[in-house]
Amino acid sequence: MALRSTTTANWTRVLRLAIGIVVLAAIAATPAAAQAPQPTPPGTQKKLPQAPAKLPRVIGDKAKNLDFLFGALKAAPDQESAKAVEARIWAVWTATPSDTAALLMARAKLAMDSKDTAVALKLLDAVIKLRPDYIEAWNRRATIHYLKNDYRRSMEDIRQVLIREPRHFGALAGLGMIMQETGDEKHALDAFRKALAINPHLERVPDLVKSLTEKVEGRDI
Repeated sequence: MALRSTTTANWTRVLRLAIGIVVLAAIAATPAAAQAPQPTPPGTQKKLPQAPAKLPRVIGDKAKNLDFLFGALKAAPDQESAKAVEARIWAVWTATPSDTAALLMARAKLAMDSKDTAVALKLLDAVIKLRPDYIEAWNRRATIHYLKNDYRRSMEDIRQVLIREPRHFGALAGLGMIMQETGDEKHALDAFRKALAINPHLERVPDLVKSLTEKVEGRDI
């Protein structure tokens, strides 16, 4: 009787082990998407403020130009006038005295347009190593990281942009979008408000400020 009980117990353990192996094999065979929620696919419904395709030439002292242009941007009477001033600001930000940096930036843009983010990142890494003071290289790399849902690296690059140019409304708007997407609506609202204080004519941002203000601070009674 004791021998039979021992044999039964052994078979029970073997059966449980076999079931466990089958379950583990089934889990391993399950697609990753079914095991855990996936992030938003890179580039899906994501759009940041960026430089227009065509930019005017930059002439004269950049710092003086920017001070004047930011004043003109705030005073712009309509959207059309604001866009013209905004394009000039982007032209100053994107201008570089280095022919090598300009060539690398052009190739990085082609890579981005072709959705080859790996090549674009390598090119931008090279520009930043060559010219760490060049704001637009940091800004474009931040954009790529954002589109890849790599928010930590994107925020690191945005920080570098804002250290060099605290008035960079594109970087501030990007920071706001990251904060909003990660659930930090209070800091998202702060970033959007700072961006609007610099450039009151940013697209979509006023609506974002309005909706976030209602969520964070409540509706006016």
